[in-house]
Order: sequence, then C-alpha cells, then structure tokens
Amino acid sequence: MQVRLTHIDGKLPNLALMKLAAWHRERGDDVHLTRDVERGFWEPEYDRVYGSCIFAFSRGRLARFQTAWPEAIVGGTGSFSTATVEETTGDYERYDYSVYPDFRASIGFTQRGCRLKCKFCVVPEKEGKPRSVNTIDGLWRGDPHPKHLHLLDNDFFGQVEWRERIAEIRDGGFKVCFNQGINVRLVNEEIAAALASVEYRDDQFQKRRLYMAWDNLRDEKVFFSGVDKLEAAGIPGKHMMVFMLVGFDPTETMERIMYRFERMAERGLLPYPMVYDRSRKDLREFARWVTTGLYRDESIPFSKYNVSAKPRIIGQFPIFAEVTECPPIQPAAG
Repeated sequence: MQVRLTHIDGKLPNLALMKLAAWHRERGDDVHLTRDVERGFWEPEYDRVYGSCIFAFSRGRLARFQTAWPEAIVGGTGSFSTATVEETTGDYERYDYSVYPDFRASIGFTQRGCRLKCKFCVVPEKEGKPRSVNTIDGLWRGDPHPKHLHLLDNDFFGQVEWRERIAEIRDGGFKVCFNQGINVRLVNEEIAAALASVEYRDDQFQKRRLYMAWDNLRDEKVFFSGVDKLEAAGIPGKHMMVFMLVGFDPTETMERIMYRFERMAERGLLPYPMVYDRSRKDLREFARWVTTGLYRDESIPFSKYNVSAKPRIIGQFPIFAEVTECPPIQPAAG
C-alpha cells in the first residue's frame, strides 16, 4: 500500500501519525508524511490517506485538506471526527520517529486522563480518569539520543505513580518539558519540592521553564497559593509561564483581564494570553502586546499600543510568531 500521513497542525511530532507510520511499515507499506494539505502534482495515487488536526483554529487547513483528499481518514481533537488511531491499529504501541528526522528528543505520555472537568477541555471526556501508562525509560529512545523528554501528560501529578516518575527523571539525569503544564491549583509542598528536584525545561530545552495556567479570576487565591509553594521550594517566578485564557467567558471584561495580567506581571511571572474568542480584536491585540514583551516598556501601555507598529523586543522576553486560540486539548493546568 501507498500511505500518506498528513500533519495538519502542531509544531511537535504527532504521536498518532508516528504510530500509524510504524504500524503500516511493519506490514510492508510505503509511508510518506507531509505537512502539505493540498495535493502536490508529483504525488502518486495513495491507497490510504490520513490527516490529524489538533487545534480548532486549524479548521481552514483541515477544510482544504478534505477538499483535496475527500476519502481521507481524519482524526484529532481539532477535527469534527470521532475517529481514533486505535480503530486502525488496535492496542499497537510502537512509534516511528523516522518520519520526523530532525526531531532528537523523546516524546510521549506517562499518564492519560485528568482529575478536573473544565468546560473548554475535552481530555476528561476522551481519556477518563488519570492513570499511569508508561515509565520514563519506556519513553526514552535510548542512546545516542539526548535525555530530553517532551511529556504530553495532561495531569502528571494526577497519577498515583508520579513519585516513581519523578525519581526516574531525576536519577536518570533527564531534562523534561512538562509540555501541557502542571496544575498549579493542586500543588502542595511535596509536589513543589519534586518539581524543584528535576531539570524542568522549555520546549527547546534551553531555558528553565514550567508551564501552568490561570484561567479565571475566582481562582486567584488558590493560584497564588500554588505559586507561593513553588517559590518556597526554590522555583522563581521568572521560570513560570502562565497561560491565561481570555475570551471564553463572554461576560469577562477587559478590566478583569488586565487585573489578572497585572497580578502576574507584578510577581515576575510570564503571562501568555490564549485567545479563545478570535472574533474579538481587542483580545488579539492584547495578546500580541503581551507576547512581544511590549508591556515591559512603561512608555507603551496597552491603551497606547499600536498593533500595526513593528514589534519591539524588550529584554529577554520570549517571542512567539503567532498568537492562537486556546488549544482544545489544553486542560486548566492552573
């Protein structure tokens, strides 16, 4: 068989497509992975075409893909489909990294499911209650690959065996990116000490970084209680990038949004707005003002921000090429 795997969105390798690649190749099939959603003039007639769409904001690309490949099998949280990779592969659990030849880290889950039931998140419905599914050594690709782990766990500390996983990370000398964030609302002293004991990193494994979220104002007290515990354990605020969901609650005012933002900025945290309602220009402009670091320049308050002006980079604040809506797979991690 000739098989086309289509990576519609997301910058990290797609585990579902990696699993399909391994499954098909074990059966002697020829596999081609591409990020192109349209049909190239050079492409053959495939026996099977797959597409994976993770984010709702990619549905324009998804529509073009389905126009070009009307018979394709489509899955992922960002699609309208309920199809799963397991419907094709069954309980098969091997992954083919060769379809992403430039990716050197290891990626996967030690845990699936989530303890919470946030209205904007599909994880509890799709995956159920939290449970352990793998060890750290089970995820690592082995030598000569670096000991860099992208953990996609939606609720790492929700699994009973989280202490064993932390020990495996620490004792094995791994650098770990908690890509989906930690639930800062449920951080206690033990969890804070555990996080401080490991080499947590950003998604490029260059900076010390923990990802978390503060999604609504009513969680202010419990959010900062978790931040306090992390700081007491030795994790400074500048290591904490906080996703702040904006535009999900239609009654939320800009005044309330600015209050959340200013509270985090005052504590030295790194706010990162996630715009849920993309129809609101004010929210898109606010997100760009924050993510470009312009808020650090006292001469450019948001009230005077000119969105059409060329961005200026202030200090060492990270730059993001595009501000997108809140990924539907992202739980309320804080």
